[in-house]
Amino acid sequence: MQKMIVSDLDGTLLDTEHKVDAFTAATFQALAAQGVQITIATGRHFLDVKGIRESLGVSAHLITSNGARVHDPDDNEIFAENIEAELAQALMQPDVSAGTLLNAYTDDGWLVERDCPELVGVYYKDSGFNYQVVDLKAHAGDGIAKILYIADHATLTAVEEKIIERFGDEVYITFSADDCLEVMAPTVSKGHALTEVLGRLRIDAAHCYAFGDGQNDIQLLAVAGNPFIMSNASPKLKAAHPNATMIGSNDEHGVAQQLRKIFAL
Repeated sequence: MQKMIVSDLDGTLLDTEHKVDAFTAATFQALAAQGVQITIATGRHFLDVKGIRESLGVSAHLITSNGARVHDPDDNEIFAENIEAELAQALMQPDVSAGTLLNAYTDDGWLVERDCPELVGVYYKDSGFNYQVVDLKAHAGDGIAKILYIADHATLTAVEEKIIERFGDEVYITFSADDCLEVMAPTVSKGHALTEVLGRLRIDAAHCYAFGDGQNDIQLLAVAGNPFIMSNASPKLKAAHPNATMIGSNDEHGVAQQLRKIFAL
């Protein structure tokens, strides 16, 4: 009976310095050696997550850009969904993005409207992932997997309301953190992507163990038969899954600790 572990990264598998600790890496390597399938599910870009997978030291499917991209352990793309070009173009105009730092993900990388070295220093210092500054309001809108807005939560809440009012069910919109609002195509979510991976590997959802901390993990945990929520999780995730098991925080290595209990390591 094959089993699957799927985990979010920031706030879940990674510590507060956004790194993989040795205890977590050793845990995942031990489980992989037993034949347990592993999937990483994150809002991060595929090119960034490849490096994190290397830090874990395991073979794993990668669900990235909140489910807009799925790659197998050999980096073959098995699912991709972009925002419609005209819609992406509208979402990158100042009447939507005012007051935020506007970003977009394409297959080639991370586009941003102005220099933001502070983000690289916090989130991407290990992977080396970096951005390209472009005039996003002039972008044609093609090939965009995800648009993200960075600002304080109150500003982003207003942006979220504006997008929902104007575009409704034309988009999937979620917070990956209090200061990061993300928009994808309406058929995209981590949960949909996990369904694709489980089907591909012929693993029943009842044998899937999922871990998350953010609003963008709501659908992911809904698909998995065994959902676990970090103690540091978003109140919205806790409210959406009141019966899910609560585990230790990311700084307490909560995922690794729980997996050692489940699999009696």
